[in-house]
Amino acid sequence: VQLQAYGGGLVQAGGSLRLSCAASGRTFSNYAMNWYRQAPGKERELVAGITSTMYTYYADSVKGRFTISRDNAKNTMYLQMNNLKPEDTADYRCAAGPLPTTMTYWGKGTQVTVSS
Repeated sequence: VQLQAYGGGLVQAGGSLRLSCAASGRTFSNYAMNWYRQAPGKERELVAGITSTMYTYYADSVKGRFTISRDNAKNTMYLQMNNLKPEDTADYRCAAGPLPTTMTYWGKGTQVTVSS
């Protein structure tokens, strides 16, 4: 599976962005998918994830603001980010794997910058 994230950009605090993660391969629907982010000087953190059965999970810091979804027919996963805050500024990457805790495939990141 090859993954490509896109949709990042510069947005003011309170604004919205939608990230997309396009996947190649015929077994996209079988994988759990996660979004991660990493800010300069900080550890990478799990932002949100969605299983093959559409169960979703979120970091506490984004609950109520971010929504993860997937469209298996389009081999694409999304992250709708609303009410963005400067602390959401980071490089966002998508990943896929057989389990939510086991990511096998990683895409390159897309930069999200939130200005105050």
